Amino acid sequence: MKMNCKLNLLVITSLFLILCMNPSGGFSQFPDPVNLDIVLKERGEVYFTFEIKDREEIGFLTKIISLDHVNNATVFAYANKDEFASFLRLNIPYRILPAPGLSLSKEELDYRSTGKIDNETTIWNYYPNYNEYLTLMTGFATAHPDLCQLDTVGTSIQNRLILCLKISDNVEQTEAEPQFLYTSSIHGDELTGYVLMLHLIDYLLINYGADPAITELVNNTEIFINPLANPDGTFNGGNNSVYGAIRYNANYIDLNRNFPDPKVGQHPDGNAWQKETVAWMDYASQHHFSLSANFHGGAEVFNYPWDTWSKFTADDDWWQFVGREWADTVHQYAPAGYFTYMNNGITNGNAWYEINGGRQDYMNYWHHCREVTVEISDIKLLPTSQLLNHWEYNYRTFLNFMRQAQYGINGIVSDTVTDEPVEAKVLIHNHDKDNSEVYSHLPAGFYSRPIFEGTYNLTFSAPGYFTKTVTNVEVTNWETTPLDVQLRPLTFDAQDKTTRKTMIFPNPSDGHFKLVFPEHPVNPSCAIQLLNEMGFVVYSDDLSCEKGCTQISISLPSLAPGVYFLKFNTGYRIYFDKLILRN
Repeated sequence: MKMNCKLNLLVITSLFLILCMNPSGGFSQFPDPVNLDIVLKERGEVYFTFEIKDREEIGFLTKIISLDHVNNATVFAYANKDEFASFLRLNIPYRILPAPGLSLSKEELDYRSTGKIDNETTIWNYYPNYNEYLTLMTGFATAHPDLCQLDTVGTSIQNRLILCLKISDNVEQTEAEPQFLYTSSIHGDELTGYVLMLHLIDYLLINYGADPAITELVNNTEIFINPLANPDGTFNGGNNSVYGAIRYNANYIDLNRNFPDPKVGQHPDGNAWQKETVAWMDYASQHHFSLSANFHGGAEVFNYPWDTWSKFTADDDWWQFVGREWADTVHQYAPAGYFTYMNNGITNGNAWYEINGGRQDYMNYWHHCREVTVEISDIKLLPTSQLLNHWEYNYRTFLNFMRQAQYGINGIVSDTVTDEPVEAKVLIHNHDKDNSEVYSHLPAGFYSRPIFEGTYNLTFSAPGYFTKTVTNVEVTNWETTPLDVQLRPLTFDAQDKTTRKTMIFPNPSDGHFKLVFPEHPVNPSCAIQLLNEMGFVVYSDDLSCEKGCTQISISLPSLAPGVYFLKFNTGYRIYFDKLILRN
């Protein structure tokens, strides 16, 4: 306890000295250092700006505080109490900034004060409070049960729900389709995307069946939308308003610095994984997202990976292509000057400024998903009068980016013997690096590989199977290259299905049948096994076969009618076929 008191005194004293040395700094917002200490205590974070002399400093600073924005030599950042104490030791002059979550009054954020009707729940020029948010999300699923399913990703530190809506024409199934994810507001005070994602859900649902383009998109993509990834930060001021929103979660941890990092390691910020972080990690493991975007605020730019590494991804040309499409589409419908930051609206993340522990890099590296960070508005808490304008600027590019999930190379990987789906690694020769390969997933065996146009050689591999390479696969931008592949099990022969189907006669059988040998040598001593649909051996026997014989008669013991699998070991090779028993 005494150590904590001394630390508080040190922080207050340091703040006082630095503020005195920098009259242009925090005095306008916080007249004395005690008030600043109160802010850190009550809000848990402070927003501030300072200048750097060399961009090389960023790599060090990003490990101490949460960098929000870097514009040439000017840095904007957040810090909790401990982070700010570490920053103060650097003796860098700084200036305290107004908290974005307090930039609008409660009245400006409350749509009731504008005279709108309370039950008019799909007006998109307001920020729904927490209960309204829950009502909207459950209402979508209730009104459109055939298209919409509500998932709970997890709960926050303060037990608020982290929700995600799945939209699909067969919403209760996992189909052979790309899975796409939009998520917003992992920083609780960056809320333009929060409203726009609710609007997007509504737009997709009401236009399905009426707009052919929307119908096609929903029919061929499994769409997941999470409007609010950090509810505790957003409703830091209470469930009735987003007023008072903060960047961090309820433990005052930046969730977008809390994920495993491919360069720095499992805990890049030095903190334990937060409850929200673990929930998202688990949710990503339960799905196979091939393309994703997470929405932020404070700038207007398409920020593609890597954030942590200065090197480029394997798909840097593809990232620039889809980023350019995003920005150019927005420019067609927005006023001049919107979404023109950095390279006219796009940037490599690390070229802007380095961060470690971001969700974007985590999803790309560990889940083989193409995820991008989209800074959607310069103002974090956008005036409500501008929300509909930003929807108009952006909704077409939201749809275009979702369609990119269908392009590139995709298909199903299956077993040559059983035709059952296979979980396989899909690697592109002389191209993939840093975990950029993709995988096929059960239950469908579907894989999706967005990639820039060109000609590629793909290798498919899975434990227990012979590896297969497909060469000269042509890809064209904005088009789909379908490529289904079958892998041959290591234990089974390569003969075709027509030959295998003639091995058992008759089939279906009453348990008495002839096993016709393939055109390969058969040892005098060979073996058969019969497996049920659960994979358990229900019968096995060693067979004797005279030299030159081509078939043998088999009589099985009494077994229940149903589908079985016969495994025949000739001593040279193993064959496998389906056997149907009837009464």
